[in-house]
Parts: sequence; C-alpha cells; structure tokens
Amino acid sequence: MLKAIAHELATHLSIAADSRIVVGVSGGPDSIALLHLLYSLNQRSGWQLKLHIAHLNHQLRPEEAEADAAFVQGVADDYSLPCSIDQRDIASLSAPTTAGLEEVGRHARYAFFERVCLKVGAKIVAVGHHADDNAETILHRILRGTGLRGLAGIPAKRPLHFDSEINLVRPLLRVTRKAICEYLSDAGVAYREDKSNESNEPMRNRMRNVILPQVESQVNPQVRDALTRLGEQAQWLEEYLSETVQRTFETLVIARTDQELILNGEVVARKSRIVQTELVRLAYRSFGLGEQNLSFVNLVAAVDLIGDSTSGKHVQLPGGMEIEKRYKQLVFSFPSDEPREAISPEIAVHVPGKTTLPIRRLVIDCTIEDVVAADIRKLRDKASPLEEYVDFDAVRLPLVVRPRRSGERFFPLGAPGTKKLSDFLADAKVKPLARQQVAVLCDHLGPIWIIGYRIDDRVKITSLTRRVLHLQARPFESIQP
Repeated sequence: MLKAIAHELATHLSIAADSRIVVGVSGGPDSIALLHLLYSLNQRSGWQLKLHIAHLNHQLRPEEAEADAAFVQGVADDYSLPCSIDQRDIASLSAPTTAGLEEVGRHARYAFFERVCLKVGAKIVAVGHHADDNAETILHRILRGTGLRGLAGIPAKRPLHFDSEINLVRPLLRVTRKAICEYLSDAGVAYREDKSNESNEPMRNRMRNVILPQVESQVNPQVRDALTRLGEQAQWLEEYLSETVQRTFETLVIARTDQELILNGEVVARKSRIVQTELVRLAYRSFGLGEQNLSFVNLVAAVDLIGDSTSGKHVQLPGGMEIEKRYKQLVFSFPSDEPREAISPEIAVHVPGKTTLPIRRLVIDCTIEDVVAADIRKLRDKASPLEEYVDFDAVRLPLVVRPRRSGERFFPLGAPGTKKLSDFLADAKVKPLARQQVAVLCDHLGPIWIIGYRIDDRVKITSLTRRVLHLQARPFESIQP
C-alpha cells in the first residue's frame, strides 16, 4: 500500500516529496492509516514530507472526545510530529441555524484546518476519506436526487474553499475500508473506534450500515465498485466540461464590476443547454457565492431565460443575484435600493505604526507584542469594538483598509462558517447608510477585521499564539496633538 500511496501523491495529486502537509487526524482507522502511511514514506521511501497533525474536538461525545484528543496527541508524541488540537461546541453552533450537526461540524473542521495551514505555512490538507466513503456519497446523492455533477462523488483534490490557495487532498480515495483495516492490523497500529458510527443516524450511517449492505446482498455484491467506477467516469466528464466552459467563459465577458457581470447573450444562446448551465454556475461562483445554493429549478429558469428572445425579462437566483436578458446581453447583478459609495483606493496600513483614514476620520494604530499562554484570556477580555488583538503569525502582510465589496464573504469570529459581509451587517442591525462607511481591514488573504464589528476567525488568538497584532481604531477627535 505504501507504494500505491506514493504513486497517488506524486501522479494524481501532484504532491512533491518535500511538501508541507497538515494531516486531519480524528483518531479513527482512516485518518490514522493516512498518517501512518505518510509518516512511513519519510521513514522508508526517502520522502521528506513536513507533517503537522490537526485534531478538532467537536464536543459531541464529551468523555470519548477528550480521550480521542489525548490519543491523537499521544500518536503525535510517538512520531515526534507537531500537533494542533482545538475544540468547538458544534451542538451550540448548529442550534441557531437550519444546518445539521454534520454540516456545521465540517465547516468548523475545515476552518480549523485553514487556520493551522496559515500558521505553519502549509498549502495542503490531507484527510482520510476512502473508496467506501465515496460509494456511500454517490448512492446518497442518487437517492436524494442529484444532477450529473453529484455523480462525480468526492473529489480527490479541491481548494479548501472558493478561491483558497490551500488544497484539500484525499490520498486514500481509491482504497477500501477493508484494505485500510487490514493494513493497520498487519502493521500493528492502534486506532480509536467512534461508537456513534454504530447508530443508524444520521443518514450517512444508515447508508453505510443498512442500505448498502442490503443492496450488496440482494442486488449486486459489487455495488461499491460499480458506484466508484460511475463516480470516476463522471469526474472525467466534469473535468472536461469545466476546462471547456472556463475557456469559453473568458471569451464571453463584455464588462465586469464588483456588482455586475455582462456576458454576450447572443453567443451563450447558441451553446448547448449543458454548457449554458455551467456558464451560469461559473458566473454565479465568480461573485464568491457557493454554488451549493443553486438548485436544478434555478438552473432551468436561467437556461429558459437565455433561450427567450424577449428583452427585459429576468430571474432571481439565491444570494440576491438576478439575471436579466438585456437585448443581446446577459446581465448578472445584485439589485439593491441601498445607496453605495464609489470604491475608493485601498489605503496601505503601517505595521507597526499609525495610519490615517481621512474619509472615515479614523486613525489605526498597529503594534506587535510578544505574549505567553497566560496572557491570552486577558487579551480576549480586553477586546472591544474599536480595539482587537489578532494572532500576528496568522496574518499575511501587507495590510490595507478598503470599503466592503459586493458578494464579499468572511468568517465572523464565533460563527459556524463563512458569511456574506452584507448579511453579517444586516444581522447586526447596521443601518443601510452606515453600511456605506464600513471599513474592512484586509491582509493578503482577505478580510481580517470589519472595523468596529468583528474579526475573522482565522486570525483569532489561541493558546498557541506567541505574537499578537494589537489593532486600535480611534476617531480624529480623540487624537492628542
């Protein structure tokens, strides 16, 4: 299996032998096998992977979860590998939302992986999904009513989130659960069993424990292989279609602003319906919107609009986007009655130092301070709307201040996932006129502080923080001569 994993990493995932990789380790057989294989590549095959273990305690099984975290830390100590362990109360985070525990947990987990990657300088996160997971996902999507894209199953490699430079990889996606367990048994490697997997809730467990075994025994003993092959062929089609549509899309753009995208509607109308659908998806994603919100009904409405020769018609898409047929143009936009100020130039922020924001009559002071673990709680308590402490080593300089942008998203501290900045401000009861004046402090990766409101979760201070960036915004009137 070691040789197969080396081939998978180098050939299919394009991972160099000296890459820095954050490995998501839950303590279960899949992630432990992945970690052991990556570690063994360094020990036996001459690889020089720089591994960093990451474990998030979801606090759903208090005693067992604590034991899982302790087990993972023990494995890290045995392998002499660095390890980041954190915890989030997933039940509390999901309570005020309509999202289930699984979805909220996944968002929290991937956000944690991103924070660890930024801290250690890694561009790769490796997780232990395997072939059986893929088969279960594909069957689940078929039964739920998926489109062609859903048949592709779990991707072996994808950006951690939209526009992220960090890639999520799954080196075991071609390996079965049985082969993983046999590998661990032969190698004498210990792992933790999650008792919640024995339950038939949620649907993922019911698919694994009830539905697939019934299909295997009564319909097709090789159903997992058949589903995996179907997913692989669907992935080939998806890759071809994605490359073709991307090239086409660039030739169709007539104009683009932060609020509006205009495509050559006459040319789009001559394309096949499947290409039209993908062009709509791509246009939608280009505004930073998650395409998981797009339903089949939305796409059919958009394609029907493209084929309608009548000018002036429009359809509404999730997230506030509207598509309008404007003579020979197809216009994607965010209609709003809210007045907006023109996008002003970015203002570079001095770190450390003092920066003046003339339009907003503010001054930002930035100082870098060394801290120890005992200081963290005190600093959290000291934070206020116009004063924040962030992890300096999680910040990617340079810093700039600019207005918010349409469709822009960030990860509000304490939230279960990312959120559109406009939605965040609306939920915070910020009046429309005040939203025009909101200043956004950004690093190279995006927003880190919506000044006066909230910092981004990826730069929050933790027990591992050793340098903080102290941010303080003050109105001109409070500045002493």
